[in-house]
Amino acid sequence: MNIRKRTGEVVPFQEEKILNAMKKAFSGQGQEIDDRVLDEMLSVVLKRLPENSGLTVERVQDEVERVLMECGHYEVAKAYILYREKRAALRRVRADLAHEVGDDALEDVLRQIQKDYEEEVYPLSALQLKFESFCKPAMTTDAKMEALTKAAVELTTVEAPKWEFIAARLLNHTFSKRNASRWTERGVKGLYEKLRYLTDKGLYGDYILARYSREEIDTAEGFLCPKRDTLFTYSGLDLLLKRYVIQSRSREPLETPQEMFLGIALHLAMNEASDRMGWVRRFYDMLSRMEVTMATPTMSNARKPHHQLSSCFIDTVPDSLDGIYRSVDNFAKVSKFGGGMGLYFGKVRATGSAIRGFQGAAGGVIRWIRLVNDTAVAVDQLGMRQGAVAVYLDAWHKDLPEFLQLRTNNGDDRMKAHDVFPAVCYPDLFWKLAEKNLDAPWHLMCPHDILTVKGYALEDYWGEEWEKRYLDCVSDPRIEKRTVTVKDIVRLVLRSAVETGTPFAFNRDTVNRMNPNGHAGMIYCSNLCTEIAQNMAPIEHISTSVQTENGDTVVVTATRPGEFVVCNLASLSLGNLPVEDDTYMERTVETAVRALDNVIDLNFYPLEYARLTNHKYRSIGLGVSGYHHMLAKRGIRWESEEHLAFADAVFERINYAAIRADTALAREKGCYALFEGSDWQTGAYFEKRGYASGKWRELAETVAAQGMRNAYLLAVAPTSSTSILSGTSAGIDPVMRRFFLEEKKGSILPRVAPELSLDTWWYYKAAHLIDQSWSVRAAGVRQRHIDQAQSMNLYITNDYTMRQVLALYLDAWHSGVKTIYYIRSKSLEVEDCESCAS
Repeated sequence: MNIRKRTGEVVPFQEEKILNAMKKAFSGQGQEIDDRVLDEMLSVVLKRLPENSGLTVERVQDEVERVLMECGHYEVAKAYILYREKRAALRRVRADLAHEVGDDALEDVLRQIQKDYEEEVYPLSALQLKFESFCKPAMTTDAKMEALTKAAVELTTVEAPKWEFIAARLLNHTFSKRNASRWTERGVKGLYEKLRYLTDKGLYGDYILARYSREEIDTAEGFLCPKRDTLFTYSGLDLLLKRYVIQSRSREPLETPQEMFLGIALHLAMNEASDRMGWVRRFYDMLSRMEVTMATPTMSNARKPHHQLSSCFIDTVPDSLDGIYRSVDNFAKVSKFGGGMGLYFGKVRATGSAIRGFQGAAGGVIRWIRLVNDTAVAVDQLGMRQGAVAVYLDAWHKDLPEFLQLRTNNGDDRMKAHDVFPAVCYPDLFWKLAEKNLDAPWHLMCPHDILTVKGYALEDYWGEEWEKRYLDCVSDPRIEKRTVTVKDIVRLVLRSAVETGTPFAFNRDTVNRMNPNGHAGMIYCSNLCTEIAQNMAPIEHISTSVQTENGDTVVVTATRPGEFVVCNLASLSLGNLPVEDDTYMERTVETAVRALDNVIDLNFYPLEYARLTNHKYRSIGLGVSGYHHMLAKRGIRWESEEHLAFADAVFERINYAAIRADTALAREKGCYALFEGSDWQTGAYFEKRGYASGKWRELAETVAAQGMRNAYLLAVAPTSSTSILSGTSAGIDPVMRRFFLEEKKGSILPRVAPELSLDTWWYYKAAHLIDQSWSVRAAGVRQRHIDQAQSMNLYITNDYTMRQVLALYLDAWHSGVKTIYYIRSKSLEVEDCESCAS
């Protein structure tokens, strides 16, 4: 027997649906009903139903009402009648809205919204009322859909935060309908034909179809799960459609969100030798479930012709004219393809130093930094955003006082560079003196003077050896000093930090002490977002020669490539993962580590220097987002010992899984070139971090025996953009506010703490209200498990004194925190580096 639904669709009749409806009617009134009685009432209902094709849902419900009344269940029957009327009212709202918009397909979307959001604060009647207030005569269907979506956005409140998900569904419906229509107009069907079209138009990398057969593409198409579009918030989907999916040259989105995730997966699995389609599926699943996000360059550029997938680059600026301009040129080329840059200026001679023996000839680092500043503005990534660069200088460099005023509003404008991000590299000695005696003398010197007089570069040392050589330089009268007090430097640092959010802090001795590859080099500074810590070395000019090639005279310049750091990033979305589940986390981390390792071989490198270093060390940076989301979801307060203990357990679990996955990769594909002699190989990595349990000792033995695939594994980036995309909190930061509406380019975007509810409300304490000592302690707990660094911000208010801010720096140094990103004053608005957002 068949039954006709209200939509007109005829489906097989299922009597268990009647039984379930009656059960719900009784349970809704708090009444228990014997199964035998229910079966008897069902038999009566079934006997009264027609056996011909005239059976309808309405007829069945009428008979259920009648039987309930006849059996004396009046209250249940009344509730059932009211329920039917409520459902009828919901159907009327759906039908009216679809009719008002002029889109029949909208009714199915609204039906699913009603089903998924049954709470009283999400009535479609409220959406209808808001929508009607936006409507104007002669609006097109597209304009009405935009108005309907806008209505859902503006209904998003603290009390009803899920309207942002409803708005996302309406936006996705509009996009999907328009997108499908345009592909139909082009006569394109199926994923393979779409990829063929995009490839022919030069929008998709031809390497995808060159590496995958049509059968494999058809198999991959079967992985697509459009239902996962419902995971998007409005802000996330809006961002994805505007910035991440492939667009035509007229900025028309040409792929769906799920096709984007699949395209990235196809790229990342391209070189897999065995079970390639299995890895495509695993990569697609982790991305489309929003359990892992790749860095912004990877998300944006994978599958495209110019597939620059890396976020972060770091260069050591040499102390020569050719070297400085080469570094500026390197930055321009990196910026052109969307990378963020860190530049270490600690080797460049200071103002007044000698050039070719002429005393007082050097102009110092500031004028070169101004050149970098202008390059950042000029190379603006096809008009999308200007370049982004952090410039690092040692705390003992003679030009430090001027450097610390690069972005402040006081002083000589000729010494300003407002578009760079200054950062200071601090030795332990500086913090020791800042803690014990702020009036202690601090001697600023020129690195070129030291090299000339002493024959060594002071910046090439760290720890006790650096301190010994520093004091040796201080006592040498041949080296000119600019002597100030520690307090003078601290004041300049804190004044700039409170006013501009910078300088970033880089604790060079802590970083190098914990460097797992200290046997092969030194780390001078970090990157634009302060989470990368890898061996560095300047590019060196070797020779210039004139040669003849194919009858032409050419000038050939030879350089030693140094170590030009590049890192590939991804983030575990902790708020979307079962972080207590060892098995699930190990599989997720294994998938992410493999994807990142593949990026190294699949990447388009804007510079050969970057390619050489990346293949030498094979460095990756697996980080996290959704940290506050994870805590709030579990009812853990930020300012609590429970937070510290939980973070310790989670990050140890992540680190264990990452190392285990990486050493397995080494067994399968081989070790990085410098594994021998590293802390990984000697076991010092595990000893320094106190990993002494049985499972850790066993893992250390495995690593020593079969090696590591990647020299560096973990780095926690800010994830400002990708956390919005995946609907979670940014990086390891607390949320700024539980809820606010942001106006951006004329549109309103709701910003809601993830999974905000009465259960999570009190666990989402706003960043500026949190005692920052807890954030510093948490960073110290996490740092033990992170071989690189963390983009950790400090949030202060106008009530903070300079001494309190200094105390946070000292606490961070004592806790083993390697870097501090922004000091975010409540009155200061600063933007995260989007190049490093993963």
